[in-house]
Amino acid sequence: MSRRARRSQEWNVRASALARNTHNLIRNIVDNLQVEPNPDKPFIALSIGDPTTFGNLNPPEQVIQAIRDSVELHTSRGYAPSKGHQEAREAVAVYSAHQGDISAEDVILSSGCSHAIELVITVLAECGQNILVPRPGFMIYKTLAEGLGIQIKYYRLLPDKQWKVDLDDLENQINDDTAAIVVINPSNPCGSVYNKEHLSEILDIASRNQVPIIADEIYEHFVFSGNEFTAISSLSKDVPVLTCGGLTKRFLVPGWRMGWVIIHDRHNILGREVRQGLANLSTRILGPSTLIQRALPAILKYTPQSFFDDVLLFIENQAKLAYAELLRAPGLRPIMPQGAMYMMIEIKISLFSEFKNDLQFVERMVSEQSVFCLPGRCFEYPNFMRIVLTVPEDALREACQRIAIFCKEHIDMEEKCKEINSNIIQVTNETEVICNN
Repeated sequence: MSRRARRSQEWNVRASALARNTHNLIRNIVDNLQVEPNPDKPFIALSIGDPTTFGNLNPPEQVIQAIRDSVELHTSRGYAPSKGHQEAREAVAVYSAHQGDISAEDVILSSGCSHAIELVITVLAECGQNILVPRPGFMIYKTLAEGLGIQIKYYRLLPDKQWKVDLDDLENQINDDTAAIVVINPSNPCGSVYNKEHLSEILDIASRNQVPIIADEIYEHFVFSGNEFTAISSLSKDVPVLTCGGLTKRFLVPGWRMGWVIIHDRHNILGREVRQGLANLSTRILGPSTLIQRALPAILKYTPQSFFDDVLLFIENQAKLAYAELLRAPGLRPIMPQGAMYMMIEIKISLFSEFKNDLQFVERMVSEQSVFCLPGRCFEYPNFMRIVLTVPEDALREACQRIAIFCKEHIDMEEKCKEINSNIIQVTNETEVICNN
């Protein structure tokens, strides 16, 4: 087309296919809520997965001092190597020794854990392939993959079994186009923590089908009493694992955008090409903030264990508080988490005839009780909702009590009576069977 002919037409500037096909499910739902909070009640957001929001959780002095010291360094003001400064990568390797045998060459620094996830998805999968993601699960995978033409396939988690993986369903989702299995442990949004036996079962499936694993372990060590975190890479005999982690949640500094990818590949299955591919992709952004990189060795080395213990104790106590309060809410079934900082709650929607789904339930709760929880559809899991446990104790207690009031005001008592009668009949039948045997 000649320049003159082109000028005679109307402007036709469009967004790229990547831009058009990129959607953030949580943002789409939150930004399009059609309700306003009740002005007579202070608004309490149990929806925000940022532990710093309420100002009640803060990093220790050692972390802040590391940043002060970094500011004074002239080497913290310039560009860093795309994979990150050597000293920072070495510090991550030492800090992550529980994952397996790691050197600085296995570490690539990233701009937060979400960037780490983008790197591993992009290096392993391409248009037309698929990655397997847990449902319910963190939907950043959908946001990052679908714009690139990479399909998301879901495998089920089992709420009645502490959100363990439905192993048969996981294996049934694998096909010739499956590029990776995503394992989120500890889980956002479920708060589940998998033991060694269950992680080994997942690894067996990956090994049998020759599919690498993306391990989302941003909540590593964030586990409640009676549970133990195990890095899936530490158990792998042959399955290559790309682990995504960072400072974000454990150190209470999500806005500092410091994450990393750690390559675990004992038998060189990924080969030179994938390692080089990650290095190539890291040059697109040229790494995270140099200021934070220079502080990273001190942050990882000098943050006291007592800080982690205190934060974890607070979150665990919050989980117990919310669980006890929400057990009193008719029509809800809270599932006690084992770690992370979230709780998933089933909404027995059939008992609330006014509402067709979890979104309507959550929206009405905002307008009447000024409490906002994320609806389950944010995690591709309808008729549940997620709450965060990092809010101050008095705010969490107040929010849970308001939720219980909301349920009492809206539950369909006729349906509730039917459920109770059904449960009585079931228990009676089970008792008769036991007695007869």
